[in-house]
Amino acid sequence: MLFLTATQAAAPAAPNLWELCVNAGFIMIVLGVLALISIVVFVERALVIRKASRSDASFMQRIKDYILSSDVEAAHQLCRATDTPYARLIDKGISRIGRPMNDVLVAIENTGNIEVAALGKGLPWLATTAAGAPMLGFLGTVIGMVQSFYAMASAGSSAGISALADGIYQALVTTVAGLIVGIVALFAYNYLVARINGVMRSLEARTMEFMDLLNEPVK
Repeated sequence: MLFLTATQAAAPAAPNLWELCVNAGFIMIVLGVLALISIVVFVERALVIRKASRSDASFMQRIKDYILSSDVEAAHQLCRATDTPYARLIDKGISRIGRPMNDVLVAIENTGNIEVAALGKGLPWLATTAAGAPMLGFLGTVIGMVQSFYAMASAGSSAGISALADGIYQALVTTVAGLIVGIVALFAYNYLVARINGVMRSLEARTMEFMDLLNEPVK
C-alpha cells in the first residue's frame, strides 16, 4: 500500500487541454485560425440564407393583381420593398415585360444565378477547411514524431521511453484537432449547401409562377 501511494504521488500530472495545444506547435495556431474563420463564415452565411429563405405568402398574388391591372410601377415598388432574392428575380422579370418570353426567362435565370452565387459566398472557406484541416493535423503529428525521434536519438543511451511517449502524445493532439475542425467544417458546409438548394427550389417555383402569370390569357 505504501509502495502504491508513493508511485501515485510520483506520477506526473496529466497536462490540461491548453498545455497540449501550446506544446503541439504552430500547426495548432493554423487550425485555430481555420476554426475561427469557419465559425464566422457559418454564422454569417446562416443568417444571410435564413433571410433569403423568408417567404411572403401574399407576394405573388399582389404581383399578379398589379400586373393584371397594368400597374407595373407598383409591382416594382413591392419587389424593392420585399428585398429578397425571389423579389429581385420577379423585379427583373417585370422590367422585361413586353419582350419575348424567352428573353424574360433568360433575364430571370441570369439574376437567379447571381443571387445563388451571392448566397454561396464564403462556402469555399468551409470546403477548404473540411479537406485541409485533417491533412494539417496529420502533418503536425508527423512533424512532432520526427522531432521526438530526433531528440531521442540525440540523447543517446540516456533517452527514456517516457520522453518519446510524451512527444508522440503531444504530436497526436494535432491529428485530433485537425479531425475535429475538419468534421465540423464539413457538416457546416453541407448544411449551408442544403439550405441554398432549398432557396434555389423556391426561386425556381416563383419563376415558373411568374412565367405562368405572363402567359395567362387576357380576360
